[in-house]
Parts: sequence; C-alpha cells; structure tokens
Amino acid sequence: CCRGCSGSLQVSSMTYVLFLFNTNLIKFEYICSNLTCKAMINPVYSAADDRYSNGMKYRRCGRSGIMLPEISLGLWQNFGDTSPLSRSREILLHAFDNGICHFDLANNYGPSYGSAEATFGQVMKSDLRPYRDEMFISTKAGWDMWPGPYGDLGSRKYLISSLDQSLKRMKLDYVDIFYSHRYDPDTPLEETLQTLVDIVRSGKALYAGISNYPFEAAEFAYRYLKEHDTPCLLHQLKYNMLHRNPEDEGLLAQAQENGSGFIAFSPLAQGLLTDRYLNGIPEDSRIAHGGHLKKEALTETTLQRIRTLNEIAQRRGQTLAEMALAWILKDDFVTSVIVGASSTGQLEKNLKALQSAPFTQEELEEIEQAYK
Repeated sequence: CCRGCSGSLQVSSMTYVLFLFNTNLIKFEYICSNLTCKAMINPVYSAADDRYSNGMKYRRCGRSGIMLPEISLGLWQNFGDTSPLSRSREILLHAFDNGICHFDLANNYGPSYGSAEATFGQVMKSDLRPYRDEMFISTKAGWDMWPGPYGDLGSRKYLISSLDQSLKRMKLDYVDIFYSHRYDPDTPLEETLQTLVDIVRSGKALYAGISNYPFEAAEFAYRYLKEHDTPCLLHQLKYNMLHRNPEDEGLLAQAQENGSGFIAFSPLAQGLLTDRYLNGIPEDSRIAHGGHLKKEALTETTLQRIRTLNEIAQRRGQTLAEMALAWILKDDFVTSVIVGASSTGQLEKNLKALQSAPFTQEELEEIEQAYK
C-alpha cells in the first residue's frame, strides 16, 4: 500500500509503480489501500500577463541602463530551510506576478546559511526558469559563511569560492549583480575590488556592487571600479525613518555624485515601523523570539517616535508600514527598497505603498520632528 508515498507504490497485489517526485512540491492523497494513489501536483506556472502594468513602477539605477522596481523582494529571512518551500514559492511567484523582478539574496541568508539561495534555486528550476531574462538577481559575500580563515570578509579566495557555491545553489549560470557585502579593513581594498572586476569579466556577474561601506571606503571603491571599466551599479545600505546614517554621513549624495544607484534594506526597521509594537512586545514577535531584533531596540524614546509616526500615517489614510516605504521612495536618488515577506498578504500590504499620495511639506516637517 501507499505507506506515505515513500517512492514505491503497490497499485495491485502484483503491480508496483515507481514515482520520482519532489516532496516539497507534490502531495499524495491515499484513496484505497490496494488500488490508487492520486497525485495532486502544482500546475505549471504561467506569469501574470499584466505583471508590468498592474501598478509597479521602475527607476533607473544611477547612470546605467538598468531599471529596478521601486519595491524589490529580499530573502534575508522567511525563505530558509525553516520555512515551508510551498509558502516560499507562493511568495516568490506572487512577487513576480506583481512586477517585482529584482530578488535580493546573499550567501548566508536563511536560516540556515545558504538555504535561502537553495530555496530560490528550487523555485527557479520548477517555475521561473523561462523568465530568467526578465529577472534581476543579486547575491553577496562578505559576512561569515563557513569555518576557517577563508569563509569570511573580503579576500579574493572567499569571494570567488562563495559566488561559485551561490550559483550552484540557485541553479544559475550568472547573477545580475554581485556585492562585496561589507568593507573589510584587514584585506587590501584593491584585492576585494579587483576580484569584483574579475568576476564581472568572467561572466559570473553582469554588474558589481558594494554594501555597508563607510564613506571613505565607498569613495575609493567608486573610483577604482570606474577606472577598471566596471562602474559600481549599486550601494546597498540600511536606511529607514529611524536609521538615517546613510543620509547623515553623506552616503546617499555620494552614490548619486558617482553615478551609482542606491538601494535600501530594512526599510521597516525589522518590523518596528509597523503597527506590531505600538502597544508593547507581542509574544509571537521577532523581539520576543530573540532574533536579530533585540529588546534593547525598543526604547521608550523609540516607541514614542513610532507612535507619533503612526499618527501621521493615520492622518494620511495609510498604515505606518506603507508610509515608511513611501517616505524612502519620495527621493528620486533612491532606486529601490528591499522588503521581506512571510506571506503573500504581507507582500500585498507593502505594495500598497506604491499608491501613496505625495508628502506635504507640513508632513515632512512633522516626520523630521519625530525623528529628532
């Protein structure tokens, strides 16, 4: 009999049928002990015909030919091996159907390390392969990935080895952009940047980018990459209504002056800029579970700022999250914001930010006052 469809199924007392299947994508329903086992398989995916005309807007990436969606999907969390593949697949396909053609990954996204790329690779193989040329896919290396001296930071050995592994996990021949994920003060910056140049020349990436670089290192990177005919396409930094370092340290203006695009991650401050924490810390929240977001982040001052910003959002007729995304996108020099999602419903809520009304000068002044 079926025995959970382990791969061999007795259809009758004398007949056996061998099934090869992906257990994450195929469900088997047991009907009768010796007669049949009906396979319910996901239908072949066909992207929505209106994916580029249903509300998504696109912006030019610095002085380049690349256009990116105003909202991109990041796989930092919620797409690892602790999340059901069926749910990850649903979110990825829903994003693409809504005009999100940029998917942001890194070697150690998960959890566990590498598992977000592996998840993406499975969906790429099963559903998105026909649309590869419509997609802009990124990965990065620079943070810890494997034990020993060659699994972290910015050496040539680490960056090239990591990208090779990422391509295998994602089942890709190349990525559209490969980032140095952080500045490494102990490796000569020329080594890190020349590796990016060589990776682009090898065809394993079409563009090079930097992430989390301080001002002086970024200035050197822009100059070096340009001089070696591989201009920096994007600088990716943490930026939101509560975290203004890229603005305060001149990194936004610097990217624009050097012809680079700017893409923001953590636009909702890992959930702080939502209605999640307005009345304290919910038991099922990231803070309560002890993840990347710590209790120390939700100080009384921060909580008051969030409540004030929420009041402004309510007067604008939108949620705090919608306003937080719209606030980043108010400036033309921002190419895109990277959002995460644990469900299609959450992604839909984020997409509503594209319908936001322009900010009035009074609203912008109120937001600045709340930040101070």
